[in-house]
Amino acid sequence: MPTESHADSVLPPEAEVRSSGGLPAHGRRRGKLPASGGAPAGTAAKAGRGARLLGRLKAEREAPAPTVPEALHGEAGTGVEAERRRGRGATSNAAGRFEPGARVLFDDGWQSLEDLPPFRTEVTEERARTVITRNSSPDIAFDRSINPYRGCEHGCIYCFARPTHAYHGLSAGLDFETKLFAKPDAPELLVRELSHPSYQPRIIAMGTNTDPYQPIERRYQITRRILEVLADFGHPVGIVTKSGLIARDLDVLQGLAARGLVKVAISVTTLDARLARLMEPRAASPQLRLATIRRLADAGIPTAVLAAPLIPALNDAEIERILDAAKAAGACEAGYVTLRLPLELADLFREWLVAHFPDKARHVLALVRQLHGGKDYDSTFGKRQRGEGPYAWTIGRRFEVAARRLGLEGRGLKLTTAHFRRPAGFGEQLSLFD
Repeated sequence: MPTESHADSVLPPEAEVRSSGGLPAHGRRRGKLPASGGAPAGTAAKAGRGARLLGRLKAEREAPAPTVPEALHGEAGTGVEAERRRGRGATSNAAGRFEPGARVLFDDGWQSLEDLPPFRTEVTEERARTVITRNSSPDIAFDRSINPYRGCEHGCIYCFARPTHAYHGLSAGLDFETKLFAKPDAPELLVRELSHPSYQPRIIAMGTNTDPYQPIERRYQITRRILEVLADFGHPVGIVTKSGLIARDLDVLQGLAARGLVKVAISVTTLDARLARLMEPRAASPQLRLATIRRLADAGIPTAVLAAPLIPALNDAEIERILDAAKAAGACEAGYVTLRLPLELADLFREWLVAHFPDKARHVLALVRQLHGGKDYDSTFGKRQRGEGPYAWTIGRRFEVAARRLGLEGRGLKLTTAHFRRPAGFGEQLSLFD
C-alpha cells in the first residue's frame, strides 16, 4: 500500500466500537468440538465458538504489557525526547500488546540518540472490503458506524481508540498519532452497501473511534464524500468531532439538516487553552470549537456539546462553564463521558500526567480508580462511560442540574429514515411515483 509523508500541520466521541471484521483473530484454532449432554452438534459447535471468543476477549483484557528489560547504561527506554515529539500528545512509543518483545532506545556510542529524526505524519492508504462497522453494545445509541481513518493526528492523550493500533503491530503511543491509515474508497464501498436490497437504514455514527475531521481530511476529503453519498441516499447520520474543519461542509450538512438527516456533537474538553494544548495538541482550540458550534447552529444544523472526557481533578470543575459557553454559542443538547483508560492507554495517560502535572498525578489517578471500582478501567457495559460510586454520582448530578438549567438535557432531536431511497442506477429501479 502506498505511503506518503504529510507535512506537520496544526488544525485549529464517544462510544467504544470495535470492528467485527478486518482484525486478526489471535490464537484462533480450527476444528469441531464434540457434542455433550446429548445436545445437537450444531448447538455444541456454536457454544464452543462462543466460549473461544469470550476466551480471546478475556485474554486480550488480561494480556500483560511487554516485558521491558532493566535499564542499561545509555538506554533511553520507550520514552521519546521532547524535541522529536514536538506537537504530539504521547510521551512514549512502547510496543503494542501483541508484539513478542519490547522496543527500547539505546545509545551504543556509534550514533547519538539526538540525531534521530522527529516523528512526522505518515499516511497509508488501505483498501477495505466493507466500510460500515456493526456493533451490538447495549449502552450506546447506534448499531453502526463509519470510520474513514485509523489513528488520529489530533494526538489526544486520553483517546480510548489508541489501543486499536496494536492490531496493526503499532504502538498506542506516538505511532497512533503519526502512522495513520486512510480509506480513500470508503464512499464507493458505502454506495455498494447502501444499495444492497437487504439493507435497512438506521442512523450511522461518524467520529465514534477517531475524528473524521482530523487534519488529513483536508487532503483526502473522505468524510465529505461520505456525507455526499448519505445525502444522495437520504440516510441519517450523527457526527462527533472536535475540529473546526466541519464548517467546510456546511453546504452538504444544511441539505441533510433540512430533511432531518443530521445532527452534530462538538467535543469540548476544557475552556483552558493551555490544558487543551497539552491534552489535545493538534485539535482545535476551545475558542474555535465554540465558534464552530455557533456557525453550525446559525446554519440551522442541530448541534450538541459533548463534555468529554471529564477527568477528575483536572477538568471536571469546568462542567458548568463548558455548558454555559456552549449554550451561549447555540448548542441545543449536551452529553458527557468520564475518562476511560483501556489497555495500553492507562500507562500512556499515567506517563503524560506525571510529565505535565506531577503535583496532582497521584490524586487524579486515585479518583479515576474510584470511578471504576478500584481499577484503572472497568469495561462493563453501563459502567465504562460514566463510572460508578460517589464521585461518579457527583459528576452526574452536577451535569444534570446544569443541563436542566440551560435547557440542554435529554435527546430532543430524532433523525428520520423516511427519506431513504436507493437512487436510480444504484441497484434498484425507483417507483414510477417517486
